[in-house]
Parts: sequence; C-alpha cells; structure tokens
Amino acid sequence: MNEQIPLPYDVAAWAESRCLVSTARLLAQRRVHFPKEHIGMRVQFADGTSARVFRETVIYGTPQNPCVLFVEFRLRLVRGAWEHQLFRWESLLNTPLFVGFPGFVSKLWLANDEHDIYRGIYEWDGPRRAEYYARSLWRVLALGCAPASIHYWVLPEQRRDPLLATPHLLNVASPSRGNEWWRVVEVT
Repeated sequence: MNEQIPLPYDVAAWAESRCLVSTARLLAQRRVHFPKEHIGMRVQFADGTSARVFRETVIYGTPQNPCVLFVEFRLRLVRGAWEHQLFRWESLLNTPLFVGFPGFVSKLWLANDEHDIYRGIYEWDGPRRAEYYARSLWRVLALGCAPASIHYWVLPEQRRDPLLATPHLLNVASPSRGNEWWRVVEVT
C-alpha cells in the first residue's frame, strides 16, 4: 500500500469510465449529498500547514472495512485568491470523477493551504479500493497539476470523523516521519 505511482493510462481510463456510469446511477437515486456541518472547519497538519474545509460530499452508509485516504496536489496554472476561488467553485464539477468508485463513503474538500496545496480527506470502504481510486485519480490530476505534487496516504482501520475528533491518536511512530503532510494534528 502507498507505493505512490499512478495506474497505467488504460486502466485508469477504464476505472473512470465505470465511475461515471456508477455516479449517474447514484445521482439519479439521489444518494449523493453535500452536508454543511464540516464547512469552515480548519485542519492543521504535521508539516505546519493548515486548510479550511470548503465542501463535503457523502454517500451515507457504514463501511465494513473503513479507512481514511488523504490526497494532496498543487495546481499548475492557478495563482492568486480569485483563481483559487474559481477553482473551488468549478471543482464541484469533478464530483462525478470519484463518488462512483466502489467503496467511496465521504470526502472533505480542503482549500489551498499556505503553499497552494489542495487536500482531500476521504473515508473509504476498503484500503485497496481507496488506493485504486487514488492511483486512478492521479491520471486525472496530472492534467492540471504539477506531477511531483500528487501524493496520497491510506490509513487502514480508521474512520474519518473519529480520527478528526481525536487527531492525537496519530502521534504514533510513522514510517513517513519527515513527510507528514497527511497527519492531522488539530481540528478547529
């Protein structure tokens, strides 16, 4: 897990195609929701950065094999407050690219941090499914992001909301010490 390489183009394209079909079905069934309870919440990370949640996307259900997925990226051509705001508005159109993946439960969309890095904090049903999604997403992100800025991290056996409520539990020894852009240290 967390080998940090994208899927081959054809595999990622096929995965995204299946996702779009599944997303259409979920939207028709009105199963995709955008709750407001986490909007405005600020998440601070071990690398010293922080970002605010600007959107949440949920398909209600209880995962059998929960995990939390963190994704980060930096957009190539978006600079300045106005352009970042436009991206955040436009990003709603990206919803069909992830909600239809098998195992998706929820996503917190985080605005750009002090280094213009965007993050997503997802809850997923199944670590392998989460990683498959992240490696598929990589191909989509690479179209508008600096390739070296795309990363993901999967935390098996975790639920998103309990993790955010008790981030101190992540203060255990980590194999990624020194590169902990994903490790939440405080939520306000």
